[in-house]
Amino acid sequence: MTDPKRAHPIIVKSAIPKNREELLKWNGWGYKDSKFEIKLTDDGPEIYFSGKRYPIGEVSLPHFLEWAQDILDVDLTKKPKETRGIPSEDQYQKPNITTEILYKISSLGIPYSIKVLDRVIRAHGQSLHEIYSLQNSNLERIPDVVVWPSCHEEVTRIVELAHFENIVVIPFGGGTAVSGAVECPAEETRPIVALDTSQMNRILWIDRENLVACCESGIVGQDLERELGKLGYTTGHEPDSYEFSSLGGWVATRASGMKKNVYGNIEDLLVQVKIVTAKGVLQKNCQVPRMSCGPDFNHIVLGSEGSLGVITEVVIKIRPLPKCKKYGSIVFPAFELGIKYMREVARRKWQPASIRLMDNDQFKFGLILKPKPNRFESLVDGFKKFYVTKLKGFEPDHMCVMTLLFEGEDSDVSANEKKLYGLAKEFGGFSAGEKNGERGYMLTFVIAYIRDLALLYNVVAESFETSVPWDRAASLVRNVKHVVSEECRAIGITHFLINCRVTQTYDAGCVIYFYLGFNHGRIAEDPVVIHSRLETRAREEILACGGSISHHHGVGKLRKKWYQRSVSDVGVGLYLAAKRELDPKNIFATNNLVQSKL
Repeated sequence: MTDPKRAHPIIVKSAIPKNREELLKWNGWGYKDSKFEIKLTDDGPEIYFSGKRYPIGEVSLPHFLEWAQDILDVDLTKKPKETRGIPSEDQYQKPNITTEILYKISSLGIPYSIKVLDRVIRAHGQSLHEIYSLQNSNLERIPDVVVWPSCHEEVTRIVELAHFENIVVIPFGGGTAVSGAVECPAEETRPIVALDTSQMNRILWIDRENLVACCESGIVGQDLERELGKLGYTTGHEPDSYEFSSLGGWVATRASGMKKNVYGNIEDLLVQVKIVTAKGVLQKNCQVPRMSCGPDFNHIVLGSEGSLGVITEVVIKIRPLPKCKKYGSIVFPAFELGIKYMREVARRKWQPASIRLMDNDQFKFGLILKPKPNRFESLVDGFKKFYVTKLKGFEPDHMCVMTLLFEGEDSDVSANEKKLYGLAKEFGGFSAGEKNGERGYMLTFVIAYIRDLALLYNVVAESFETSVPWDRAASLVRNVKHVVSEECRAIGITHFLINCRVTQTYDAGCVIYFYLGFNHGRIAEDPVVIHSRLETRAREEILACGGSISHHHGVGKLRKKWYQRSVSDVGVGLYLAAKRELDPKNIFATNNLVQSKL
């Protein structure tokens, strides 16, 4: 019998089709119609961002070309490097799966495919290693078959078949992981099934009184927010990847969103999760806000990265849409002062929905994405520059910018603005306006597209993040930049960038998000190997400074060599004990977190 407090299931029209290649790049980030392009004009070459999906769409970005030349020694007006086309059937090994097994899958009534393109698309996430391999060579191993279950019951049947036949299952959600989590282990000899959850995207019910919703795990962030918004609600969970990442993926990686200060991280939003394991279904038997009933098994599922089972349904908290939403920004004379300000805001618990601080290099990088101004805007920009550098005395090579997002009741937003802007003065900062804050916030969704352009011009780049106690934040940033710079010089890299921003704050610390890239045109060694060497050096320094191996990207395969140092030998043993209990045949052989041969 249906609970009258709960709405009936909502059939969601997904923003991403089942055949992802129709809309999304099969070998890069995001939409096919969204990319940086060079156009020849009467005034010479200019760079544009194509399409109208983002605020900077179809406008000239006059500073981009000069920045690329100065910082990375790249002439974007030259012909880009050619990349491999869509893979043909003969480019990869034929499916390692028998006709008998395919017949059994077919008998379940679940759609499947053994086409190469379907298999390749679900064999990778968005790490540098994966995208570079797609554009220049082959992936080492791809799934042998892709299946598209449409509900929890169909996932149960697939997992039961896989367990009986000793077939590997790797869950695939939005495909946005940057940890190598969905890569197929190259040494795996058993057949591999990629279980694509994209067709499990319904909102099963909404409980308006208790403010929770039950959704299937394959629903994509933008679809979830759109449908909830129609009813006057939001989850408030907005990771950088929310256009493409799935709810199940958020749980599997212990994700964090840009507005976590108001709405919480995924572990704060999660009420209940249903996961299909090789031993059966794991879930709580009652839906309550909290219970003292031994260890919370939700936290075994959170961060499990596909290694214990398939997440099928999630009960998540929702909130009424905020009545007021307002952006803001603050300029500080130095990055260290900005960090001290953020620490004081966190101490007083004044954080708005989002508060992020860009260092000087990232601030300058943001300026290259400003559109070409008209005459009036040029005058305004000139006055702003005069005011900041001459009247305020800020040095262009040291100043940094903070972006703010306020959400809530009108009176609460107004009061929070007054407190934050007033406090900023004590740290040498001043308000830089709402427009700059909105622009800085929205550019987050565009930055990932730059990596694809860079790869065409012998530049490899990747992001990595960490969480760190407040008293070590500034020194960690200095040390990481120093060791990366020293390592680049030792290798012979002359043009590189290493910049960062502080993206989230807590009572006891903050999150620092780095961008690392370099021109490898004059380096003979594999650029991905070199980048891995640089990132390894950076992560070793992060650990030495008291930082974590990850705040929200997860471990996957790329960071598992640091997993034991992070959780101890006993912690690894505890994880493996859960793995043996829930997956005795190791059919979820992702090899994430640890090498999981049991």
